[in-house]
Amino acid sequence: MKHNSRVLSGMRPTGRLHLGHYHGVLKNWISLQHEYDCFFFVADWHALTTHYEDSHIISENVWDMVIDWLAAGVNPGSAQLFIQSHIPEHAELHLLLSMVTPLGWLERVPSYKDQQERLRERDLATYGFLGYPLLQSADILIYGADKVPVGEDQVAHVELTREIARRFNHVYGREPGFEETAIAAIKKMGKKNAKLYKELRKRYQEQGDHEAVEIARALLQDQQNLAITDRERLLGYLEGSGRLILSEPEALLTPASRMPGLDGQKMSKSYDNTISLREDPQAVVQKLRTMPTDPARVRRNDPGNPDVCPVWQLHQVYSSDAVRDWVREGCQSAGIGCLECKQPVIDSVLEELQPLQERAREYEQDRARVRTIISEGSEAARDVARQTLEEVRSVMGLIYD
Repeated sequence: MKHNSRVLSGMRPTGRLHLGHYHGVLKNWISLQHEYDCFFFVADWHALTTHYEDSHIISENVWDMVIDWLAAGVNPGSAQLFIQSHIPEHAELHLLLSMVTPLGWLERVPSYKDQQERLRERDLATYGFLGYPLLQSADILIYGADKVPVGEDQVAHVELTREIARRFNHVYGREPGFEETAIAAIKKMGKKNAKLYKELRKRYQEQGDHEAVEIARALLQDQQNLAITDRERLLGYLEGSGRLILSEPEALLTPASRMPGLDGQKMSKSYDNTISLREDPQAVVQKLRTMPTDPARVRRNDPGNPDVCPVWQLHQVYSSDAVRDWVREGCQSAGIGCLECKQPVIDSVLEELQPLQERAREYEQDRARVRTIISEGSEAARDVARQTLEEVRSVMGLIYD
């Protein structure tokens, strides 16, 4: 596992997931869980920011979504899975960060006005909607996550989180006796490691050697006898700043999902063009067989153009080069019909869904197991969140002995 690399990602509970979610998010999570210390959560409070009037559906949606996570291969042995509202520390950190976050920072988030425009039928003149990027920041900062997998449209949210962490550290990071406390922490490392730390600090501060910072991060992470606060303190001491209380995360850009819907648009429930991960196989076959194709190809012997056909987009996801060559040649020459063209896609989708659906049935029949997974993940996540919040309360003067 990479040193000091924790990933935080969440999904709003929209119910059963579809192939767009699988190819756009879950496959990436499955890969990340083997490389990083991963925290994956159900963002139920975020769902309320735009759908507070429909809150009665959230509970069922939560469990449906978690079952799909598990069936897809997200492993509770490799990642912490939990529900946002089960960790009240998210809400308290959100409140405390709101005390130091300028209103203009929230109003300039690109998605704020975009979503207001797209969801004009909903009343979004609420603080919950304005403040949801700050809640996102609290979600990330409460776990000290340094990697946040996002698409390009979400990079601005991660940058906002970095600015908030930077502002918080600037305001509250200068604890009394900081240098003396840092020097005392160095002594806990032992002579050899303390000497190496001092050399790395000198390399960075005198020569601007950024590699020295990365080596020092790894060195501090390996010090089992140092408390988390001492590690953060020593990192701040090395960089010449105050104590690092909240870590600045980086956006971990995820590849754009290439999963098109049944009509060629992006797969989305709002477009009614999805195949859910637990879709009945016969329904999958029916949906794919009745997909629209090249509108200019009216008769079987009319040549077609794959580039304007939604089915061709699915071949880009599921088919080998050889199959795609066969499709392009057969379509343009009218050598194959549209149903023949669709069959390899049908076979591939069914093959992909079969093991996933088998695992989903196991979880559907053992809901207690699913709840136990979430309960254990929430407990582990809350242990981490409590540590962060204790530090935040302390530097803000909210610990009363």
